[in-house]
Amino acid sequence: MKTSVLPILSTSLALSLLSLANVSAQAIFTQGDILVSSSTYAGTASTVTIGQPLPITPSANAQYNGSYYGVFNNDLPDANFGITSPITFTQLTPSGASTGVVINVPQSYLDTSFSSKSELGINLTPDGSAVTFFAYPATANQIDLSNSATPGNDFSGDTDVAPATYRAIGKLNYDGGLSPITEIVDYSGDNARNVMLASNGLYYTVGASASSNLSLAGAEAITPGGTPGSNSVSLGHYGTKDSQNNFRGMTIFNNTLYVTKGSGGASSSVDTVYQVGTAGTLPTGTANTVSILNGFNTVTQGTNSTSGPHPFGLWFANATTLYVSDEGTGVLADVQTAGSPSSNGNNNYAGLEKWSFNGTKWVLDYTLTAGLNIGTNYNVTGLNNDGVSGTYTTAPDGLRNITGQVNNDGTVTIYAITSTANGAVVGSPATGNFAYDEGCDPNQLVKITDTLSNTTAAQSASESFTLLQTANYGQVLRGVSFVPYVPPTDTPTMPQWALMGLAALLFAFAARFLPALRR
Repeated sequence: MKTSVLPILSTSLALSLLSLANVSAQAIFTQGDILVSSSTYAGTASTVTIGQPLPITPSANAQYNGSYYGVFNNDLPDANFGITSPITFTQLTPSGASTGVVINVPQSYLDTSFSSKSELGINLTPDGSAVTFFAYPATANQIDLSNSATPGNDFSGDTDVAPATYRAIGKLNYDGGLSPITEIVDYSGDNARNVMLASNGLYYTVGASASSNLSLAGAEAITPGGTPGSNSVSLGHYGTKDSQNNFRGMTIFNNTLYVTKGSGGASSSVDTVYQVGTAGTLPTGTANTVSILNGFNTVTQGTNSTSGPHPFGLWFANATTLYVSDEGTGVLADVQTAGSPSSNGNNNYAGLEKWSFNGTKWVLDYTLTAGLNIGTNYNVTGLNNDGVSGTYTTAPDGLRNITGQVNNDGTVTIYAITSTANGAVVGSPATGNFAYDEGCDPNQLVKITDTLSNTTAAQSASESFTLLQTANYGQVLRGVSFVPYVPPTDTPTMPQWALMGLAALLFAFAARFLPALRR
């Protein structure tokens, strides 16, 4: 007697089709809306106690307890001071209105460092189905992980003795789900800042390292998954020091990788915009040339002192128009007031710069600042996690992460996260209703519409930023992107009723021919 597996296969296939019909992933975001990454401080007074030893060498003790915002004045005894906190993604309409869609990332997945102002940038994947971001595979309220060594990569002269911690890449999908993380050993002793998934399937990342191992700093290519230490490739470097490759922002345009450096490092460092590798070809191996984009700043920090540019975010409107955000110095005494630079001229670049390519080099057309209210104090009032009310005072400086779109009417709309200027009086204790670390200031989300064909400040004189959102008391805003959505190629081509009908036919076929096949 012959037997057959046809009925079994048919039944299995039918059940699979029914399962597919019933559990198809659904997009939770609305295409065209924007997504903002943020973090809210989770600590209380008991998170840090006065006199508690901090994880730093030479040893130092906490001067403030764990209550927001005073806890971040522990930057005074510990320049590395930071505390991990939960990550939130919020969908907003293009006008900044709430949509009610909020994703609170489980602390068991990833957390950020609350006061690390350069972290938690978000970037859409090439197919628009997800956003990628960097964080730490750690729970909230861990001290100084943002300057910890990565496992197996401790280094001579490391002043941070917090537990060794990987940096990790997360991915938030169009259905609100989170993909498995990718852990890396890069950026030991400092921050991982931005990550983008490229069309070649690799993650491209930027960050800084305090290690003398240059391969742990700058721009990296990461294979998703894999074992930390073997899944990354150091793409190349500018100069011979890790501090010269303290990169913050990045973008990929026309299959070319661009990165920015805006602060920190040796006097030989250059705060400017760089190209990594050859134009039109994404780098994949080592020893790629890292070169300053022609026309951008080439003056070293040693010459500039603090008066040079501090570029952060990048967005190409087209092949000849590039917008660059500059975050400024973060020092209240440096910021522009009433449209005029301060007497020391240290903050002349802060805002949104528009650059045009003239066929030979990039030329700065103008810098947009109207509506940012640079240097003008604003207050945010609320309760901390101990139930104590407070007021936080800060002032806008420049801009950090940005994203944009080209409109049908010949304009572009750009969304940006502001930086802040810290006004705390340095001392022990620090004075004022603000923290010594401007990274924990409640900052803002803004947008501006610029006419693409404009090339002069006079043409753009009427353009002004609009305030969309101010962070709450105890909250910071970090990244901005358009929301992920279901790509057309991922949309089921067979409707649910058709799948169920096919399943029913397969059941009927199995029932009709099963007796004959068994005879």
